[in-house]
Amino acid sequence: MLGVVSTSDAMQRARDVGMDLVEISPNERPPVCKIMDYGKHKYLQSKKHKQKHHEQKLKEVRIRPKTDPHDRNIKMAHARGFLEQGDKVLFTMLFRGRERFHQDIGDESFNDIITNLVDIAKVEQPPKTFGRRMTMVLVPLKVPAPGKPKPPGGAKAAKAPKAKPPQAAPAPEADAATGETASQTDEAASPAS
Repeated sequence: MLGVVSTSDAMQRARDVGMDLVEISPNERPPVCKIMDYGKHKYLQSKKHKQKHHEQKLKEVRIRPKTDPHDRNIKMAHARGFLEQGDKVLFTMLFRGRERFHQDIGDESFNDIITNLVDIAKVEQPPKTFGRRMTMVLVPLKVPAPGKPKPPGGAKAAKAPKAKPPQAAPAPEADAATGETASQTDEAASPAS
């Protein structure tokens, strides 16, 4: 906060510290300027602009007609994580050899995927066949806010450890010979005043 300074004096001060003189508010009288690194200023502005909206990416999940149900569930968990982060998911099923003649298996698999992900996704492109490939695109129902990053892993969110319940104080041990507890023997040993 230097106050009102001439332009040449302000430029000389910026040169002395090895920085740039940047005009922050040109419409003010007198204009407000700041001595700073202009490259860093532009970088921070572009970074702030990128954080304003989530750029949707297209993630691909590949399956086969013979994919085991357990493996398909793992792939659906990955797809659920992508959808929760706000990305589109492209499911691709590749048919080889005689599998091309049993595309009803692919339809059943895709219908199963749609029913399992219906709570967080909707179908943007229904299942279509292109030669040996069958594809389908799912999009998330809502895009997460950019300021709140989701934990990776989708459905497997990190859980806080449970607090242990408070334990009661241990009961005083009884002397085996006399049957008195340690507190009773202490009272008997101390003289009354």
